[in-house]
Amino acid sequence: MNVISVGEVLWDIVGQEEHLGGATFNFSAHLSRLGHKVSFISGVGADELGRKVIDNMSRLGLATDYLRTDKDHPTGTASVALASDGQPKFVLHRPAAYDFPELTTAQSDRLFSRPVDWIYFGTLHQIYPQARQLTEDLLGRAVGARRFYDVNLRSDGYTPELIQLLMSRATIVKLNHEEVEAIAHMFGTRHGSLEEFCRNYANSYKWDGVCVTRGSLGCAVLMGGQYIEAPGYPVQVVDTVGAGDAFAAAFLHGLGSGWPTPRVADFANRVGALVASRRGAIPDWTISEANALETKIGRLETA
Repeated sequence: MNVISVGEVLWDIVGQEEHLGGATFNFSAHLSRLGHKVSFISGVGADELGRKVIDNMSRLGLATDYLRTDKDHPTGTASVALASDGQPKFVLHRPAAYDFPELTTAQSDRLFSRPVDWIYFGTLHQIYPQARQLTEDLLGRAVGARRFYDVNLRSDGYTPELIQLLMSRATIVKLNHEEVEAIAHMFGTRHGSLEEFCRNYANSYKWDGVCVTRGSLGCAVLMGGQYIEAPGYPVQVVDTVGAGDAFAAAFLHGLGSGWPTPRVADFANRVGALVASRRGAIPDWTISEANALETKIGRLETA
């Protein structure tokens, strides 16, 4: 697949450790690892952390062609505290260079020199007008591309109006079970079940599909009118930073491969679990390791 991703790249500061991250960057790195062409659009500062981003992108097989170096803003950082269950709490330091992406005419033409299959975007990046406008420009030009929206709510990083706009632009939406409740509360909607939420919102916004991650319980997916709940994989959680982004990349990989929905969901669950079992948002992993989870430790029975 040929995928354009627009969003944040930053350093997660966990204690004395620095881990390269940012939801869009994590997604892009994992999708590239799965063998797809990913054009990542963002920005870094003219500083040491920015140079380290560029070095790491090359190591991860990501092109730096659309990464702007911003002399006025620093490379993004986020302070991360891990709770006892491995769940992260983020404090983002903004404005940062990733909030001010730009493309030249030549870069934009190069992006669309071959058909684009997907455009990926999240919420955090879109709160800044320059990023929002650039994303609108990309969506306007990529008429035939499908749009993957990973909700990824962060405190002080969204408004109800922004969420509504982004949902209206999407063809596939991914969110977690906590975000389901947050969005239902935000828009005053009610649902008696997860399936009802998925069907109601998919109908309202004309989505092709919606996926809800459920932590150790796996995920729920509505695709082409078919609703399934795919059980998760029990792993020893080290930290969950980046696990949802790896899940999203694996999910898109399955969709692009034309797999049936249960197989797409299962593969995404395995990759997400594998990444959660390792330190950092973009740990080393292989498809064979993800596939081995099933035979190695078995499946959860609860959905």
